[in-house]
Amino acid sequence: MSEVIYNRISMLRAERGVSRRQLAEALGVHYQTVGYLERGEYSPSLYLALRIAAYFDVPVEVIFATEPFARLGAAKGSAS
Repeated sequence: MSEVIYNRISMLRAERGVSRRQLAEALGVHYQTVGYLERGEYSPSLYLALRIAAYFDVPVEVIFATEPFARLGAAKGSAS
């Protein structure tokens, strides 16, 4: 069984104007690691996941999940 971890790293980086390289330097990892994480090719250790959450100042569950995130604008019961 494959353990897939979904994430919003790319979205958070874009919102805050942070490059992959800037995030990688802040976390002490190679910039390609950030790309692997964003594409779901690599699942972070708990330590790295917590450091990413701390960097963006959000709870870890805002960034990582075991189920796909709902698409933005696809809120249930949204008014037309």
